[in-house]
Amino acid sequence: MSEVVKLQYPITVDGQEVTEIALRRPKVRDMLAVEKLEGSDGARELRLLANLAELPPETLEELDVADYQALQQVYAGFLS
Repeated sequence: MSEVVKLQYPITVDGQEVTEIALRRPKVRDMLAVEKLEGSDGARELRLLANLAELPPETLEELDVADYQALQQVYAGFLS
């Protein structure tokens, strides 16, 4: 199961406009993989969300902060 986030501020990736991002529900292995990574909590969270969206982290780095926060809210909803 996944949830789609419609972007308020679409981005362009490889010449294609991205207007929405789907996040799949996380599995324990996703959380364990991120725990092993070096870096800040923010960098690890970015990698986790990118993994759940099946996109490279660099794509999520281009998001407007409001859209990134929407992804964070969806992730938080998966945990509750």
